[in-house]
Amino acid sequence: MSLLVFIYLIGGFVLLVIGAEVLVRGAARLAARFGISPLIIGLTVVAFGTSAPEMAVSTQSAFLGQGDIAIGNVIGSNIFNVLFILGLSALITPLLVSRQLVRLDVPIMIAAGFLAWFLAMDGSYSRLDGFILFTCIISYTSYLIISSLKAWKAGKALEIDDEYSSQVNPHRFAWLINSAYILAGLVLLVAGSNLLVSGAVSLAQALGLSELVIGLTIIAVGTSLPELATSLIAAWKGERDIAVGNIVGSNLFNLLAVLGLAGLVSPQSIAVASSAIAFDFPVMLAVMVACLPIFFAGYRINRWEGALFLGYYIAYTAYLIMQSNGEDFATTFANAMIGYVVPLTAITLFVIAARAWRIQRGVTID
Repeated sequence: MSLLVFIYLIGGFVLLVIGAEVLVRGAARLAARFGISPLIIGLTVVAFGTSAPEMAVSTQSAFLGQGDIAIGNVIGSNIFNVLFILGLSALITPLLVSRQLVRLDVPIMIAAGFLAWFLAMDGSYSRLDGFILFTCIISYTSYLIISSLKAWKAGKALEIDDEYSSQVNPHRFAWLINSAYILAGLVLLVAGSNLLVSGAVSLAQALGLSELVIGLTIIAVGTSLPELATSLIAAWKGERDIAVGNIVGSNLFNLLAVLGLAGLVSPQSIAVASSAIAFDFPVMLAVMVACLPIFFAGYRINRWEGALFLGYYIAYTAYLIMQSNGEDFATTFANAMIGYVVPLTAITLFVIAARAWRIQRGVTID
């Protein structure tokens, strides 16, 4: 394996992160310059920016016919977002969960996951599938904008105000400078995605790993760096609700916008590996479904629940590596997880959620 492969991987990661940051800054300031509400900027431009690396990599991979990387990147990023990022953030400080997330956004995220899985059941994502997914993200975003405009008119604002409204450059050529930021961000994203995909394919071939495993692990972690930084900083600063909302929004965007656009731009249907349909999609859905009882129990994520998330991510990654190396222990490990650990965790989460529901209804717990 040559040094050039690692240079491609590291260089691609760096360019993606810088490109996403530059794109968000330029677009947000330009929108604010033209009088667009900071609230709308936060719900659209910033949400797009943190998921821009996933979109760049998956779209590029789909266009080049490397469907396993495109699909693995989305599934792996969503699993990493919940298990690793939320888990690590909760270890820093228990995270708060807004009631809207539990009642609206998390159920929509789960529904989007089932829709993506259902459309993949025939073994591919066609342009029609991509159109369906992309239409869903447009509808969801439109709903957010309409409801947020009502909140804005009622005098409610977001933290995004201070970050972007105050940064509007009064210079007469500010629009030109911010347009240059947007262009530079897009160029960096494209260049970073090219390097990352090339390096990932070479790494998969050198290590004898499938492109799907590379997409589920290395690329997924790399493209989730903006979400990781955002949630950890938010948790460290005490903005604990933002840390959770960032992950839920990113997962929704990955499932609907990233997969949808990848399906639309691909010159042919994107093949979905049978192993992804049979194992990785169900794992992703199980992870997202597990969010509901944890979030509902006191509308917070405690440190022990964060540790549980991290433990599951380590187990999932270990299984992928063992399976890709053809180790016999992988089957035993998977059976132990499915037969004992997962059911025990599910029962624990059910009991926690039931107790929380009874407490909220004023029922005395014996």
